[in-house]
Amino acid sequence: MARTRKALPGQLDVAHLISAGVLAKVCSRALIDEVLANTGTASQRERLLPAPAVVYYVMALALWREAPLEEVLRIVCEALHWLGHGTPAQPGQITLPNKGSISKARTRLGAQAMAQLARRVLRPLAQAHLAGAWYRGLRVMAVDGSCLDVADEQSNAQYFGYPSSSRGDSAFPQMRVLGLVECGTHVVTAAELAPYKESEQAMARQLLPGALTAEMLLLADRNFYGFKLWHLACQSGAKLLWRLRADLKLPVEQLLPDGSYLSSVYDSTDDRHRVHGQRVRVIEYTLSEAGAEAEQSQRYRLLTNMLEYESAPADELAALYHQRWEIEGVFDEIKSHLRGASTVLRSKTPQLVKQEMWGLLLAHFAVRQLMTEAAHQHERDPDDLSFVHAVRVIKRKMPQAAAIPP
Repeated sequence: MARTRKALPGQLDVAHLISAGVLAKVCSRALIDEVLANTGTASQRERLLPAPAVVYYVMALALWREAPLEEVLRIVCEALHWLGHGTPAQPGQITLPNKGSISKARTRLGAQAMAQLARRVLRPLAQAHLAGAWYRGLRVMAVDGSCLDVADEQSNAQYFGYPSSSRGDSAFPQMRVLGLVECGTHVVTAAELAPYKESEQAMARQLLPGALTAEMLLLADRNFYGFKLWHLACQSGAKLLWRLRADLKLPVEQLLPDGSYLSSVYDSTDDRHRVHGQRVRVIEYTLSEAGAEAEQSQRYRLLTNMLEYESAPADELAALYHQRWEIEGVFDEIKSHLRGASTVLRSKTPQLVKQEMWGLLLAHFAVRQLMTEAAHQHERDPDDLSFVHAVRVIKRKMPQAAAIPP
C-alpha cells in the first residue's frame, strides 16, 4: 500500500540563515563559530548550507521528528541574509538544498562539533530558591543511563552492536547514553555516548570527574557502585547518595543515633588486606505499601559520604533518594516526547547518529531552559509545567522566531 509523504504547513521562504529563536538563545552564533573553528569544521567557502546553519538544523531535527529532512529545513529557514544585514530575500530567490546536499552538509559537520557545543552549553539552571532542586544548600543531581535504537545499517551495527536476548539479537542496533541530570529542572547537564556493549560504570568514569562540583549531591542506582568509581566521584568534592547491591557486605563500625551507621569500603583488587579503606555512612530502610505483605516490601541500602548525621539525618536522605526517579522522566521526554512516533534515530552512520543525539540533548535543554525561566518568573516548580505543551508551543512559534543577530 502506498504511503502518503508527511509534510509541514508551508508559506515559508528559504534563506541562508536558519533561525529558531529558542534554539538560538541556547547556542549563540558567536559560540557556534568558536566551536566550529576549534574543531576545524567551519565552512571553507560559501555554501547553500553553511556549517553554522547545519548546527541549528541538527538541533531542529529533534523538534520535528515526524517530518522528512527537507521539510524540517523548510520549516526552520527564514528569508533573511546570513549575517542579518539588509532586507529579507524575496520568495523564489533562494534554492532549497535537496536531501543529498543536506546529508553531505551533516557529514562535513560530523559529531565532534556538536559534542563540544553540548559540553559548552549544557549546565545546571536552578536558582537558589527553586523548590525541589536543593537539599540543605546542595544541588540535587542524578546519574543514569538509557539505550536508544539506531537505524539498522551495517556501519551502525558494527559500531554500536545489538543487545542480545533469549531469542537472538534485537531488531535494531542500540546506542547507550549516560546522562547527569539536575533533578529540580530536568536539564541534562552532561552526557556521554557509547556503543551498547559499554558499561554505565565505564562511561561514568569518563563523565563524572569533569561534570561534578562541590555544590552537588549526586544520586545513583545500585548498578553504579564500585570502589574506584565511588572514590573518583568523592574526589570531585561532591556529596554522594548511592543505593547498594544486596550482596555487598558492610559491617557496622559505629551505630549512629538516627539509625544509620558508619562503615568502610575498600578496593577489593588493590587492597585485599583492608588497610586503605574509605569511611562511609550506611542508611537502611524498608518501603511497603499499606496493607502489603512482608514479601512485597522493598528493602533499600544507601551509601553516603555525608558522615555527620546531624547535618543530613537518615530519614531526610531516605526521602530524598527517590528524587533519583526524576531522571527516568527526563529520558522519557527525550525518547518519547521529542522523538514521538519516530522510535529509531534516523541517521545512517555512527558519526551522524552521535550528531543527531547531541542535537536531541541540546534541543531538550532549550525546551527545559524555557520552562525553567517561565517557572522562575511565576515562582512555580518546573515539575508543574508540561513538557509536551512546551514543545508544541515552540514548534508553533518557530517559523515566526526572530532572526539570530550577527
